[in-house]
Amino acid sequence: MPQEKKSSPQVEGQLRHILRIPQTVYKATGIVVNGRRIKSFVFTTDLAIIRNCDADAVFAVYPFTPQQAISDAIIKASYIPVFCGVGGGTTRGMRTVSLAKDVESQGAMGVVLNAPITNLNLRAVAMAVDIPVIITVTKEDTDIAARLANGASILNVACALQTPRVVAKIRADFPDVPIIATGGRTEESIAATVAAGANAITYTPPSPAELFKTMMERYRE
Repeated sequence: MPQEKKSSPQVEGQLRHILRIPQTVYKATGIVVNGRRIKSFVFTTDLAIIRNCDADAVFAVYPFTPQQAISDAIIKASYIPVFCGVGGGTTRGMRTVSLAKDVESQGAMGVVLNAPITNLNLRAVAMAVDIPVIITVTKEDTDIAARLANGASILNVACALQTPRVVAKIRADFPDVPIIATGGRTEESIAATVAAGANAITYTPPSPAELFKTMMERYRE
């Protein structure tokens, strides 16, 4: 006789409304980091979004040179683990090593390096910290073996519309490597990325301006 599937009780406040991560994300296997299983990353540095979403972790990467004041504020305000960007593109060399050590001491669960970083620089960061080092993959011809050999713990595949195809290729060549990937905003694109072999998904939420627009339209009715 098949067992009845039980649902989890839902407990919520009267005033807070939570930004929900698409449920398709949770079909991924997840990545267990220091005993915590992570399937969903919210890709934002907005503290209001971070404090009001149901993601498993924060992917705090932004298009400016990383600054300790920003990472410290995000880590202190967040009640979920934070993975901090520490450069790799504009910011390179010993500064990435220093930033990685700083965010580790602030309490980050992992560091994220951008695709242009050299293998030598990647190795220096990996040797300096005792938290996972995530390397971003933006092209299909990336030498994944070299990235792993130089200390990358997790791959972050960000290849726009080609992401599912690149994830599938990496998964075929490296069956056990942990893969985070961008899933897009639709259930269909997320499902395709998970099916291709991504263990976890980064989800870009609507901006506060978009959320406010929806709220104000409702208020005008």
